[in-house]
Amino acid sequence: MKAVIQRVSKASVTVEGELISNIGNGLLILLGIGNGDDEKDIEWLSRKIVNLRIFNDENGVMNKSLLENGGDAIVVSQFTLQASTKKGNRPSYIKAAKPDISIPLYEGFVKTIQKDLGKEVGTGVFGADMKVDLLNDGPVTIIIDTKSKE
Repeated sequence: MKAVIQRVSKASVTVEGELISNIGNGLLILLGIGNGDDEKDIEWLSRKIVNLRIFNDENGVMNKSLLENGGDAIVVSQFTLQASTKKGNRPSYIKAAKPDISIPLYEGFVKTIQKDLGKEVGTGVFGADMKVDLLNDGPVTIIIDTKSKE
């Protein structure tokens, strides 16, 4: 799994003009599920994200996690994170898991991060043409790949 985590002041997801999810302070998590990803990736990634110390403490130092901060999260599926640009100029998405694999893993990730955070998180609509609006705070953007554990 690959995740792009963005610390946001606010974020929302809209599909066909309908607001699906909306948060204030927290994280926007773009999640790309690849071939070979499984429940172990879900558990590791969820724990890493909720404990990632990227929120400012009282001294303005990034020393607090989402869990400590009490912020919210939105998880958006994004198969294009699995793109390979090695050959030519047209990205290949062959590394992205097919929907019969990725949908249950995406749903599992959402359930796991909700459990780890102790609250509901927002989502997008899997496979939909989503409009994601965000105000990146910092900006702080972190990329995590469960295969390399970084």
